[in-house]
Amino acid sequence: MASAFISSRACVLLALLLGLCTAGAAAGRVDDGLEVTWGDGRGSVSPDGQVLTLSLDHTSGSGFRSKDTYLFARADVQIKLVPNNSAGTVTTFYFISEGPWDVHDEVDLEFLGNVSGQPYTLHTNVYAYGNGSREQQFHLWFDPTTDFHTYSIEWTQQHILVLVDGTPIREFKNHADRGVPYPSSQQMRLYGSLWDAEDWATQGGRVKTDWLQAPFVAQYRNFTATAPPPLGSANGYGQQMDAAAQQSMKWARDNYMVYDYCADTKRFPQGVPPECSMP
Repeated sequence: MASAFISSRACVLLALLLGLCTAGAAAGRVDDGLEVTWGDGRGSVSPDGQVLTLSLDHTSGSGFRSKDTYLFARADVQIKLVPNNSAGTVTTFYFISEGPWDVHDEVDLEFLGNVSGQPYTLHTNVYAYGNGSREQQFHLWFDPTTDFHTYSIEWTQQHILVLVDGTPIREFKNHADRGVPYPSSQQMRLYGSLWDAEDWATQGGRVKTDWLQAPFVAQYRNFTATAPPPLGSANGYGQQMDAAAQQSMKWARDNYMVYDYCADTKRFPQGVPPECSMP
């Protein structure tokens, strides 16, 4: 198993014995855990190993994947998104299983570019056993192109939690016992990419990619993936959100959520999916 998981388990053991630490893995070289897999040289790691850069031009985008697969984990990465006119571009960070597509699991973070001065859209989705259509979209409360910001996916047996700079913005709970598909049996690998989706990414495809701005560049650093602590542990992540975290998520959703499948009655005229009414 990955060194990140080994150190995480050692930390959990120490926490159980001494109550002094929580599960986690310190970020080292970004290519300790990630590897560029496509792009014909458009993806690269800085000589000091701290930054992974993806680029996109009219010929191709680029991408990477994690060296390990995971069955429940928290993944954190800092991303600096494509600046200026990023219309048509999509920068991603996501979990996905590697088995048959018709029963695949996936947890998506996709950053949809926009024309200069207009906000990025963070598009999130959850697939379980091939069932998706659970999109929620958010604008961000900062400019994600001027500095690195931390984006996190927490995937446990209890829930999937998406966080931005530590602020939770979306929770998808495990209601498998009530018939709602939930990714819990297939290992997933982490992927990231920068690619062109001008046919749909920006304002429904009305705004196309301006290739005179190419190459488009996004940067990633400080990647970690940590195993969840044992069930019932008071340390580490994966616990129910406390009142402060719930209030933070309500603030983010009230002010920055721009699409919620649970509110889209036109899309679901026979009724929204059942998890939308589950606490």
